[in-house]
Amino acid sequence: MQRHGPQRDRPRVAKDELICGTRPVIEALRGGLHVEKLLLRRDAGGEAVREVKQLAQELGVPWQPVPSEKLDRLTRTEHQGVIAFISPVAMQDLDGLIAQLYQQGEDPFLVALDGVTDVRNIGAIARSAECFAAHGLVVPKTGTARLGSDAVKSSAGALLRKPVCRVDRLPAALESAQANGLRVVAVTEKADTLIEDCDLRGPVVLVLGAEDTGISPAILRKADALARIRMGGRIGSLNVGVAAGVALHEALRQRRPTDPGQGVR
Repeated sequence: MQRHGPQRDRPRVAKDELICGTRPVIEALRGGLHVEKLLLRRDAGGEAVREVKQLAQELGVPWQPVPSEKLDRLTRTEHQGVIAFISPVAMQDLDGLIAQLYQQGEDPFLVALDGVTDVRNIGAIARSAECFAAHGLVVPKTGTARLGSDAVKSSAGALLRKPVCRVDRLPAALESAQANGLRVVAVTEKADTLIEDCDLRGPVVLVLGAEDTGISPAILRKADALARIRMGGRIGSLNVGVAAGVALHEALRQRRPTDPGQGVR
């Protein structure tokens, strides 16, 4: 029996967020579970593993080859070289969500995240999106924090109520949003325009980036407008979760100028 390191050295992943073994993973992929990503042992082979890879490709689920030791650290269950990460967060098609909002007579108001990898920030942003009446989140399938139980907890459950669109490539998703009539507004300290002077009414997607690198140049070039948050202190940047709350509050102020709001509970 293989020995494992101390419990404190094992990655923090809830047991119900993992599915291990080729056949269970195949059934999860076929059954429509929200598989975020797959880890495959580097030397894993055989017909079942080939089927896993084929299904992942068809469904757009990212997979990564890893050494066996990494899989062993994640679970004591027999994994057969295949582990799937399952998210409790339901995923929705971006074009479908936009079309649904238009059909309901709403101007779509979305939040897109570029390279936000901290689950607490993801949760905080989702909670602010819920509080300030954004219709949904747009996040890439790779390069983003897992939407597991920690993220759901940090969001105070907002991730279970707010539509989340996982996209293959964020630049292409923003182009699709623009084709559907949404303006892309990037919230960045590189902007000359203050966010209160930027028009956030109508169909809009707000883009926020990672704290260390910010929004990528490719996405900044695609943006219809750049907006920065007014600050008066010596530190020139905000935590992305805080920045999202400020930007979303301003958007709600513009979109519902006569709404007294519900206050803080």
